Amino acid sequence: MKRIVFPIVAAAMLAACGGKKQPAATDAVQRVLTKAETAQTATVRLVEQFTSEIEPYKENDITPAASGVHIDRILVEVGDRVQAGQLLLTLDPTQYNQQMVQLRTVEDDYNRLLPVYEAGGISTQQITQAKAQVDVQREVVANLKKNIEYRSPIAGVVTARNAEAGDLLTGAPVLHVMQIEPLKVVVNISEQYFRDVKVGMPVDLKVDIFPDETFAGSVSLIYPALDATTRTFRVEVKVPNVRGQLRPGMYARTIFDMGQKEGTMVPDIAVQKQIGTAERFVYVLRGDTLAERRSVEVGRQVGDRVDILRGVEPGERVAVTAFSKLYDGAPVEVKD
Repeated sequence: MKRIVFPIVAAAMLAACGGKKQPAATDAVQRVLTKAETAQTATVRLVEQFTSEIEPYKENDITPAASGVHIDRILVEVGDRVQAGQLLLTLDPTQYNQQMVQLRTVEDDYNRLLPVYEAGGISTQQITQAKAQVDVQREVVANLKKNIEYRSPIAGVVTARNAEAGDLLTGAPVLHVMQIEPLKVVVNISEQYFRDVKVGMPVDLKVDIFPDETFAGSVSLIYPALDATTRTFRVEVKVPNVRGQLRPGMYARTIFDMGQKEGTMVPDIAVQKQIGTAERFVYVLRGDTLAERRSVEVGRQVGDRVDILRGVEPGERVAVTAFSKLYDGAPVEVKD
């Protein structure tokens, strides 16, 4: 009888193979090759720039209170410079003239009665009534004069004329006067500088139309409340305009020197932006072996370096290359 030995032989062969010790498979750690620079302490000049439009320091609409009355005369044209108190326009004086005639009548009556009263010909009550009529009529005439003569409340320039002599008043402004010497700029400043901005503080102003000139101004008003939505406060800057180069409506940049502070500076290339968000981050190196991803708050840029307000301490090293390969906890090798 033939014996089948193949299974036994196969089993023996398997046993023999299983008894051999296999070498352990090890993969070499792939380190990201990067360069690094050290965060350094440096003095940062806090010079902030804000954009706004130049505005007239003051402006007034000349709008007669009366309506349904014709304009008698307009004494100025657009572009005319006017002084405070200067007569600008008059209205139809018909009613004023009528009341002036009435005033003269009651004054004449009073003047005729006064000697009679002094001679005892009339009572005190009669002369008092006559005097009261004169006083009332004088008040009527004074009010009418104010309502037919309109003067400029400020020194400035006429920038609009919306009617002509003979037009019927409708309640709309007839003239517009702007004070353009000085001028002002109102800017919104971040709340972090609320303690730094003071009334009288010098401010430089630049306009595109005069790129080589800097105009000197100063803080004239600080609004006491902050905007809860934007976390900013309003500041009014007064700008002299003796030469008349500047005009309301010009686009301007105001430059505030807020002093200086000690900052933590790193190369601007080290700061990365998270796509789709406003987050900024850097990779801080732990020794020469690991990279740590940290969110940072950035401040002013000076040359090719940026001030890190939060997230990096002086003396720490940050990666400046190989950002596409780095991640939080990535093994690294720093090259010089």
